[in-house]
Amino acid sequence: MPKAKRAQVVTLSKTKSKGKDGKAKIIETVREAVDSYNYVWVFSVHNMRNQYLKQVRKDFSTSRFFFGRNKVMAKALGNTPEDELKDGLHQVSESLAGDVGLLCTNDSVEDVQKAMDEFSANDYARAGTIATYRVVVPAGEVLRGFTKEAFPNNMEPQLRELGMPTLLRQGKITIDSDYVICEEGDTLTPQQTQLLKHFWEKMAVFKIKLVSYWHSSGEFVKVSSDDESDGDNQGNASGDSDASDEDME
Repeated sequence: MPKAKRAQVVTLSKTKSKGKDGKAKIIETVREAVDSYNYVWVFSVHNMRNQYLKQVRKDFSTSRFFFGRNKVMAKALGNTPEDELKDGLHQVSESLAGDVGLLCTNDSVEDVQKAMDEFSANDYARAGTIATYRVVVPAGEVLRGFTKEAFPNNMEPQLRELGMPTLLRQGKITIDSDYVICEEGDTLTPQQTQLLKHFWEKMAVFKIKLVSYWHSSGEFVKVSSDDESDGDNQGNASGDSDASDEDME
């Protein structure tokens, strides 16, 4: 019998895996960086946003950042005292858990800590983030921001679709009673995050947290435990993606 001429779905979004060659290149690049710099830091990114991470990279223009599969980066450094690239590096591998990256630098410990402590940026929260405070829209005309700016009336259907019981009266968007967008501690839904964005409420704080560092002398220091998860941690800084610092240009 002739084959049925059914429409076939062709996926155009497939990307080729980097495979062994790609992993070998990442391992080689990480090892070259370890040989070239005095310090190797492990850090995590909370509320990942590429534009802010690029700014941090500019601040460390003479250093190198790496993101990739934790297992691949750990293999580059060595997982045990017997196979580690240099003395003490297996302890860095043990710190590669969760959404973390590597920073190879010659900057002093004090300079790195100062730079990371001072850099943060507020941004809009994404779905799944925990609300850090309560947001209530008072009854009456719907206004936003510290300037109490009125919404254009053509946004009324959009606000209503997001769950607000809005009404259009004399060209003004209104609500008859206070409307709570979120309570502190809520796990934000996509609808809530859209409303927060419309009301210019930035709950997410981009922040880099230093976990540990290794010095070429063999010294290893654990700076902090990265058990906390106070952000959405979404973005390219994922332990489940193959990436090196070249991918972040």
